[in-house]
Amino acid sequence: MKHIAILGSTGSVGRQTLDVIRSFPNAFSVTGLAGWTNVTLLQEQLDEFNPTFVSYSGADDTETSLQLGKSKLSTLIDMACDPKVDLVVMAIAGPASLVPTIEALRAGKTVALASKEAIVAAGPIIQQLVAQGATLFPLDSEPSAIWQCLQGETEISKLIITASGGPFRTYDAIELAKVTAEDALKHPTWSMGKKITIDSATLMNKALEVIESHWMFGIPWENIDVVVHPQSIIHSFVEYKDGSIKAQMGRPDMKLPIQYALFYPERKENPQIERLDIAATATLNFEPLLIERYPCYTIALEAGKSGGTYPAALCAADDIAVELFLGGSLGFMEIPTLISKVLDEHIPGEATSLDAILATDRWARDRARELSKLLT
Repeated sequence: MKHIAILGSTGSVGRQTLDVIRSFPNAFSVTGLAGWTNVTLLQEQLDEFNPTFVSYSGADDTETSLQLGKSKLSTLIDMACDPKVDLVVMAIAGPASLVPTIEALRAGKTVALASKEAIVAAGPIIQQLVAQGATLFPLDSEPSAIWQCLQGETEISKLIITASGGPFRTYDAIELAKVTAEDALKHPTWSMGKKITIDSATLMNKALEVIESHWMFGIPWENIDVVVHPQSIIHSFVEYKDGSIKAQMGRPDMKLPIQYALFYPERKENPQIERLDIAATATLNFEPLLIERYPCYTIALEAGKSGGTYPAALCAADDIAVELFLGGSLGFMEIPTLISKVLDEHIPGEATSLDAILATDRWARDRARELSKLLT
């Protein structure tokens, strides 16, 4: 039986991870659960799974908010690094995943990573840990698709990551300026948390996946492409040196890549995961990515290629920009403006120490809040 800690258990990926675990009750033991503000759902999860450890960061007085039973309060890092834990599902939204991801890898845990900001901000550190023997699995749909297509292959030509294009794929500049948070949260194919849904609308998420894939799979920047695929049926392609291309296909359902990571290298039948009916799929469409429509994509990719602490500043600035947009104090097209202003002021350092990355994160958050006041 595999002992699992789920950091971000009340979010979209965390909930779907528990759905997969429910389908295989004899394969997994939930050792730790960490939530944020949804104390009601976290309490339900504690009552059902009775984990050894629980972490709840959304309130000051956790003990009075939760009926712990036999569970013990823990920090994210202590939970992720506990000797009882075999696999850590890292599903915390945004840069808050950075420290527990690195500490879990240092502790020798297998980490299934949905929180791509960790590897975006600290790519060199995480890449070095993996080179030294740490085990890191991608949990998000597109990186998982690449991972699956790479199995048994060495002669790689390039990666082709698919993007739905988000809900505003056909909008012009005038329409984009009028986009509200309610509009942006209506993703055409995926059901996700708020942060990643907004990042998908701006295509920030796709740029983060490119950066993640660069570090996770060791592929040069010039060998990673993005193509728009509105149906979200093909999750990524890998092209090989002989010109052959593999594609990983499936319904837009996060439970499939989650289950692949939990059972790797085995594949298991799960009646709860709906199969893709190829005949009923009808048409699959592909379009070039029009980067002029998605300024966040270009800004993020430039930050990734620039390296150093630029990616950490990018993740922090985006986190604040999305927060302000969801709160109604920043316009949709002001998201890239704010991020760009923060990056323009950033004096980069080397991303070889966790302290430098965390200092950049703090600076970028504070500066983003200050600069946002000048945009309103």
